[in-house]
Amino acid sequence: QVQLVESGGGLVQAGGSLRLSCAASGSIRRINAIGWYRQAPGKQRELVARRNSSGNTNYADSVKGRFTISRDNAKTTEYLQMNSLKPEDTAVYYCNAEGIWTTAEKFITGAWGQGTQVTVSS
Repeated sequence: QVQLVESGGGLVQAGGSLRLSCAASGSIRRINAIGWYRQAPGKQRELVARRNSSGNTNYADSVKGRFTISRDNAKTTEYLQMNSLKPEDTAVYYCNAEGIWTTAEKFITGAWGQGTQVTVSS
């Protein structure tokens, strides 16, 4: 089994920063891509940032220049650094792993974390 656990959410004032973490556990040999998504109340889940195994990244237009996705290979942890936060960034943030190969050569289409709440006050 593969598990993703997000952390680092909280309440912050507009203009502030937060760093979200996504820790992956399980018998993982390779993950094709990791993405951060968010879902605000009454809205659809949307992609915020994504990084593939080649290191290529893409960001939603609304967060470009403010958010950065990165990885700590040693800890198999993915981060989302969020700066200059705005009230419209308020949402539950989810980590998603796409295309997981386990050490037993089993392929798992994807996995989601449980989400972490980010609230930005004005």
